[in-house]
Amino acid sequence: MTKADKILIIVIIAISLVSLGFIKNSATGYKEKYISIQVDGKEYKKIIFDKSVIGKTIPIETEFGYNLIEIGDGEVKVIDADCPDKLDVLQGTISKAGEIIVCLPNKLVVEIKGSEEIRDVDYISN
Repeated sequence: MTKADKILIIVIIAISLVSLGFIKNSATGYKEKYISIQVDGKEYKKIIFDKSVIGKTIPIETEFGYNLIEIGDGEVKVIDADCPDKLDVLQGTISKAGEIIVCLPNKLVVEIKGSEEIRDVDYISN
């Protein structure tokens, strides 16, 4: 291996690390995150992360089954479900844009999405 090969390897590694930093920043650099709840492939509810929704629980009761979702400070999790295996409950908490929780028996998808501008998003009030 020549000196030029070593320099080329170092340059490629440096470019890869810089590119990874840009990708990570663009994936997490959203102004606002929101929760998208989908049942059977259709949008069921959108909820913006806000101080007013911290600690709220949302029951999702459909013809396919029952799930109970809890919203934390920038995170969401399924805390109860009537599906037999309860894998959605075991998936734990999600907090980053692009992460999802799926309950196949109940056809439920809970996803965190990020957006520069959000329209038609529900705020939970009680």
